[in-house]
This record gives sequence, C-alpha cells and structure tokens, in this order.
Amino acid sequence: MAKKSAINRDLKRRKLTAQFAVKRAKLKAMTTDIKIPVEERFNAQLKLSELPRNSSKTRIHNRCELTGRSKSYYRKLRMSRIALRDLASRGQIPGMVKSSW
Repeated sequence: MAKKSAINRDLKRRKLTAQFAVKRAKLKAMTTDIKIPVEERFNAQLKLSELPRNSSKTRIHNRCELTGRSKSYYRKLRMSRIALRDLASRGQIPGMVKSSW
C-alpha cells in the first residue's frame, strides 16, 4: 500500500489539471500562433508560467486505484499487476484465471 500522502498528492494534481485545462490550452495555443504579435505571445508565455506547476498534465503519475502502487500499472485496467493477480486469484475478474503448470 502506497503512502496516503502520495495518493492524495496525485489526486490534487488531477483536480488542478482539470481545473486549469482550458486556460492552459488557450495560452499554449496563443504562444505557438505565429499570426499573433511577438509581445502578446511573450505575455501569454509569462501567464502560462504563472499557473500552478501541478496543473500541468505531465505532473500526473498513474497509480493503482486499489493499492496506490505507482509501478507496473496497467492503463487499461487502472490497477497494478499485483492487485490484478490478487483479484484474478480470488475469481473476482470474469474470464481470468491465474495460470499454473
């Protein structure tokens, strides 16, 4: 089980990303648009840098929803391999059985 603080930090980042997504996309589009004068593009870049760091999408780290584990994470299932194997062993995932030979 991961630390509660790490899990909560990631949840906070996800909320901030959702909150600032539209504003961040608008400012990014302004900075790359060549038709806009250089001064306005520079001001847009400054406003973009004033936004919270944790509102950037690249700061989000995928974590298992059951255990909070950050490594060996399956995106499709949104859980780690250990949690997946545990659920499969208990028979809680339809059609999946733990292999043994």
